[in-house]
Amino acid sequence: MSLSGLLIFAAVYALAVASPGPGVAAIVARSLSRGLKGAPAFIAGFLIGDLIWFAFAATGLAALAQTAYGVFVAIKYAGAAYLLYLAYRLWTSATKPALESGETDQDGRSGQLFLGSLALTLANPKTMIFFLALLPTVVKLETLSIAGFVEIALVISVVLPLVLGAYAVAAARARRFFRSQRAVRNLNRSSSLAMAGAAVAVATR
Repeated sequence: MSLSGLLIFAAVYALAVASPGPGVAAIVARSLSRGLKGAPAFIAGFLIGDLIWFAFAATGLAALAQTAYGVFVAIKYAGAAYLLYLAYRLWTSATKPALESGETDQDGRSGQLFLGSLALTLANPKTMIFFLALLPTVVKLETLSIAGFVEIALVISVVLPLVLGAYAVAAARARRFFRSQRAVRNLNRSSSLAMAGAAVAVATR
């Protein structure tokens, strides 16, 4: 693949990842309330989900994915349910000062966070539609080589963690300003409402 084609793909993909949506809302809400603990696993789930959708689009399996509509509906509601669970935990969490609350975070289990964000991504076939629309502007899918496939996968693997990681770091830094118990409680509940809103967005689209 040409360097210019990869750069175009990287730029458009970065804008798509950075666009506000349930995934960004979940990352920001959780990082505001819990800091960076568990963020790598949470982001990894989004990354693997995008790579799966990219593989479907690049290998011509889009039609096969569409026939499994029932499976994706189930995954969608599982992802929404997980976001609601996180929203509940944020709403009911102890109101310790933000700088002290990360050490005992029981929502930070990497496996649960990974599976939750993976379910959110797989619940959104629009991601595959995005790849189907964007990839032909970079390379002809019918002539996509293994090397080209790997190059695009590497771009995805770099861009998505950088963009979502930037959101997580910014939100984690912002939480340092919340020191009183009242401020922490308000922060947790605002994050909980944002997470619940993301769950509704996932379930209803």
